[in-house]
Amino acid sequence: MDYSVKIGGEAGQGIQTIGETLARVFSRSGYNVFTHQDYESRIRGGHNYFQIRLSDRPITAPGDRIDILVALDRQSITLHEKELTPKGRIIYDSESLKQRHDEPKFLDIPFVRLAVEHGGSRIMENTVATGAVLGMLGMELDLLFVIISDIFQKKGEEIIKQNSAAAMAGHDFAAKNCATCSFPVAPQSGPKMLISGIEAIGFGAMSAGCRFYSAYPMTPSTGIMNYMADREAEYGIIVEQAEDEIAAINMALGASFAGVRAMTGTSGGGFALMVEGLSLAAMTETPVVIGLGQRPGPATGFPTRTEQGELQFAIYTAHGEFPRLVFAPGTPEEAFYLTQRAFDLSEKYQVPAIIIFDQYLADSQWTFEAFDLKKTRVHDYRLRGDSLKALQTYKRYAFTDTGVSPLAVPGESLHLVVTDSDEHDEEGHIVEDAETRIKMVDKRLLRKLPQIRQEMEPPRLYGDSSPEIVLAGWGSTCGVIQEVVDILSRDYKAAMLHFSEICPFPPTDKFDCLSLLRSARLAVCVENNATGQFARLIRAETGYDFGTRINKFDGRPFSVEGLLGEVHAAIGRL
Repeated sequence: MDYSVKIGGEAGQGIQTIGETLARVFSRSGYNVFTHQDYESRIRGGHNYFQIRLSDRPITAPGDRIDILVALDRQSITLHEKELTPKGRIIYDSESLKQRHDEPKFLDIPFVRLAVEHGGSRIMENTVATGAVLGMLGMELDLLFVIISDIFQKKGEEIIKQNSAAAMAGHDFAAKNCATCSFPVAPQSGPKMLISGIEAIGFGAMSAGCRFYSAYPMTPSTGIMNYMADREAEYGIIVEQAEDEIAAINMALGASFAGVRAMTGTSGGGFALMVEGLSLAAMTETPVVIGLGQRPGPATGFPTRTEQGELQFAIYTAHGEFPRLVFAPGTPEEAFYLTQRAFDLSEKYQVPAIIIFDQYLADSQWTFEAFDLKKTRVHDYRLRGDSLKALQTYKRYAFTDTGVSPLAVPGESLHLVVTDSDEHDEEGHIVEDAETRIKMVDKRLLRKLPQIRQEMEPPRLYGDSSPEIVLAGWGSTCGVIQEVVDILSRDYKAAMLHFSEICPFPPTDKFDCLSLLRSARLAVCVENNATGQFARLIRAETGYDFGTRINKFDGRPFSVEGLLGEVHAAIGRL
């Protein structure tokens, strides 16, 4: 069982409401779910869609073929009719669209009329459509009624009853009038957790002990701020919407200097403004975590669509030479754990850490059994309380064998806690001499960097251990590459190398991925950008040059069918 449902329409028609509600019903019913969205940068109008894939087996990417299309506008039919499977169906309201279709694949459902008759208002046409999809799948409405109750509990019992009645009307109409629908669903046991990439980053930050988050809203990073703000009071977090990105990173640095774990988030244009603050964090050796959400550029580009175009930007930007951490999660589960890891290593080595993701990972929802919270840890590397008071002397930038100096909290010590953005001596005071400069660069860069590199984990190998075909990727391409490898494995020895710990580039002593690449008959680097930024990084770090690259840069993610076709074409050229 593997179905895809697409809800298409204009912004403001409640597309996301239908999609997210259905996804919650499916996940609570025990199905594996994957969702993604495509929307324009406008509040009203345009054409958007929300796509849900549900299956009785694990799924990690979107497909191109649609089984049920909910068309809330004419453009949905024009653009997506060709995506239907042979047994696919389009449901629409002919009265609303002012057009009728008589082909068997169309099912005319009077969303508005049923909403008015059973719910009392046309605003409930979304609820009718949600019930109709469940009716076509032969699913009961018990879980939907629970979700409706949760959503509208603050609006009162009457609103809950009206929406429940509207859902039932849509369900019964579809079940009665779609006798030829062939979408059997097998019962599943136990609900699953449904979480998006952006929620997982926020969740990971909270579990890592983050107590201050500052940002200026910018797609696709805003969801981190929203997630944490919703839980601000419950978990004792301060969330500050700054006036701009310059203020946001400096607020985070101030909070970190004051003794709490702090984070900021932005997208490419905002990160450009944060560059001076990034260098400030490096010079002052102040731990900070930055969420960097990628979208197509240059400039404003496609503000609501996806791309992996800022890897080089994240690794090399800012003035001066200093170590940094860059993590690129490929799934919400990785986003959860890597965000925690970013906080831990940032504080351990007193360097900035960047979580780089993209619009696709941010918005897509996945199902999991659960995250293992026993794997989480929060180790406080700062000097506090008695351990700080017991120090006879304190030098913030003391020269040490590891390059890591004592990190005290202002106000908790008899000693003066000093920091400075200029080059400084061990106590933090400004200097101009060459000898101290050399020692400080050696301390904060050359001594720390080898240790940080050893902390980095190698890429994950999925598939055959001695593959003839290797697909390599980083970040959000993980899920789609994994499914393509599963399909290729029917005919070839195939594998995926997925990199999520990017900078410093992981050493090969833990896993010699280069030998695996060199011995493969075909090695392909898959990226959502035009220039192959990760392929260039691997060549720079290791000397290995991918003979084949597959790049997509139209603002949309890879689909399983699309990437599979590209790989088959590459195989055909061998």
